[in-house]
Amino acid sequence: MSTLQFINQQRTCYPIHQLCRALDVVPSHYYAWRAAQAAAAAGKAVPAWETEMLAVFDFHKRRYGTRRLRVELRETGHRVGRQALRTALRRHERQALQPKSFVPRTTDSTHGQRCAPNLLLDRPKHTQSNWLWVSDITYLPLANGDWAYLCAFQDLCTKHVVGWQVRADMSEALVTSALQRALLAQRPAPGLIVHSDRGGQYVGNAYKALLREAGARLSHSRRGECYDNAQAESLWARLKTEELEARDWPVFTDLADAQASVADYFDYYNHERRHSSIGYLKPYQFHQQQLNNITQFSPA
Repeated sequence: MSTLQFINQQRTCYPIHQLCRALDVVPSHYYAWRAAQAAAAAGKAVPAWETEMLAVFDFHKRRYGTRRLRVELRETGHRVGRQALRTALRRHERQALQPKSFVPRTTDSTHGQRCAPNLLLDRPKHTQSNWLWVSDITYLPLANGDWAYLCAFQDLCTKHVVGWQVRADMSEALVTSALQRALLAQRPAPGLIVHSDRGGQYVGNAYKALLREAGARLSHSRRGECYDNAQAESLWARLKTEELEARDWPVFTDLADAQASVADYFDYYNHERRHSSIGYLKPYQFHQQQLNNITQFSPA
């Protein structure tokens, strides 16, 4: 029996507003559900857009709120407002995941190595792909109490995650292997800026050598300025909300499970997930548009 069914059963014994308050249910949610039950009992058909909405919501595993649902439905010919979507979601007891706010953190940069200047400061917003990548490292909890470590490189313009790696250690090889994947997949033109925080993995000789060979320029956040790499931190916030929170602690069975799960999520993130900052397009789709524009307008 669901919470709404329980309230409906007990409404003859207790006031509805008391039941809702005790069970942490918004009264309008209950009344919308009750109206839907009455409509179903009267034999009213569920609108086609509502059936499509449920299919989209379930496919994206609670990762889509009303904004992205509206865009998705309009592509299939259903023009529905966000309020109607909210009401329908409540009626079907669907609730989207809520992303956590960005919590700034600083990186331990006591390695004593010289860092590069921040090349992002006072630069206009990049409007082409493979001009600026950002990178960071995060932790993934394993069942045996250990941690796996994830490094990713993301195109700041298109939001496309161009390369990543998951390892059992946080050595420089974690970063260099992720960068090698990105460079081999994208083959960016010389002049690419690759930005990161001041962590020791991003000042190593092997990492710098890879960038030199690719004709790329190194950029680091300023000391103590955690917002300098906010886009990379935002990627981790999405990953942890949309993938990790849907799992039971400690999240990943072992290193292989972490590697496979991250690969699946980034495949979804690049090819299926719409992003508001790029006009609700999908990163890979927008990325390809940008590459096609570069090819089209490049001199022969």
